[in-house]
Amino acid sequence: MTDDRSRSDAEDARGSPNAAREHAERGSVTVLSAGVMAALVVLAMGASDVARVLHAASRAQTAADEAALAAAQALAIDEPGPEPAELASEYAARNDAALEACGCDRGTFEATVTVRVRVGDLFLVAGDRTVRAEARAQVDLPAP
Repeated sequence: MTDDRSRSDAEDARGSPNAAREHAERGSVTVLSAGVMAALVVLAMGASDVARVLHAASRAQTAADEAALAAAQALAIDEPGPEPAELASEYAARNDAALEACGCDRGTFEATVTVRVRVGDLFLVAGDRTVRAEARAQVDLPAP
């Protein structure tokens, strides 16, 4: 019995195997938590980038639609004034877009435009990004 007690006292002095393992694992939850937090931050940054690109795409499509409508209307009315391509460029600029192309041929009532909108810097992708959109508008005039 004395031998058992002395072994137990010796193990307590050295520390039990469970106590040694608990001491070795101390702080592992902190490291795991930091890893999860870093992953969540990266995920949030990615979601923010996607939202910015989708917003820019929406703005680009709005600018293209307005520019195409303005150019088609100018083609249909055919009055002295700015050229349809100039009107399309003006309407694109009002929507913070740049007109890239305008298929605005005189004698037709159809306009096809392409615009570009700057997305800007993103969190996870380096460099400046742009979004393009295309729209077509046709004016149907009643038959005489």
